Amino acid sequence: MSKFKSHANNIALPHTIFSLPFALASAFMAAKGHPDAWTVALILLAITSARWAAIAIDNLADLKYDKLQPRLSYRAMVRGEISKTEALIFIAACLIVLVVAVAQLPPICLRLLPIAAVPFVIYPFTKRFTPWCHLWLGVAIAMAPAGAWVAVTEKISPPMVVLCIAVALWIGAFDAVYGAQDERFDKIHGLHSLATRYGAAGALKIARGLHVVSIACFVVVGLMLKMGGAYFVGVVIAAAALVFQHAIVRPNDYRFVTQAYFMRNGIVSVAIFICTWLSY
Repeated sequence: MSKFKSHANNIALPHTIFSLPFALASAFMAAKGHPDAWTVALILLAITSARWAAIAIDNLADLKYDKLQPRLSYRAMVRGEISKTEALIFIAACLIVLVVAVAQLPPICLRLLPIAAVPFVIYPFTKRFTPWCHLWLGVAIAMAPAGAWVAVTEKISPPMVVLCIAVALWIGAFDAVYGAQDERFDKIHGLHSLATRYGAAGALKIARGLHVVSIACFVVVGLMLKMGGAYFVGVVIAAAALVFQHAIVRPNDYRFVTQAYFMRNGIVSVAIFICTWLSY
């Protein structure tokens, strides 16, 4: 049980709320409100295992930096509760589950899997060379709704692309806000972020702009798919949540940037999924 808790800590289990709701929303959109239950189960298994592998890879790649970052002292690998070997075994197991789950879906899913996997494998290393690393994370998360859509329809279509852009900008901008508090630490250790390139104030401005575009994309998806009014209520709730998140952060004041702040971002994905479901 102790080891299970350590692995749950290492993969930030509660943060699954960021990707799964959008995968479900995408499946409902693609199936016009009536996705096959078995397909949905396989989608959830594939995305969950992929996310767990991605987080474990990220923590393994950044371990030497995380050990120097006081606010990350709670992480299982930082505390030595999980060894590098155990992390690698866990990653391998998750990737096996991912491949097996995707193999049960339409053949196009397995063919596209390597492309979908590239962002989450590369993301942990992007902060070494680009200030736009946050968008790599966004693209990695956006592979969840993309995969769900393709699993249902067996094709890539314009609404799916716009939905993925919306999700990528949403999570990418949020990561820029959350990462702005590490501006000094990142500069000292030669890491890159929007805050190290444009300063915390600049990073927050860029994040606000990206979130505006993200919400606009969610609206466009609703119009393209002729979604019901409930869907747009969800978009309004998501927009309100983002406005609040930005309102309580200042370039020199990160008192409210806590785990609660982090989890509150999940309101966006949950609201849009529930309201997507209610719109059919």
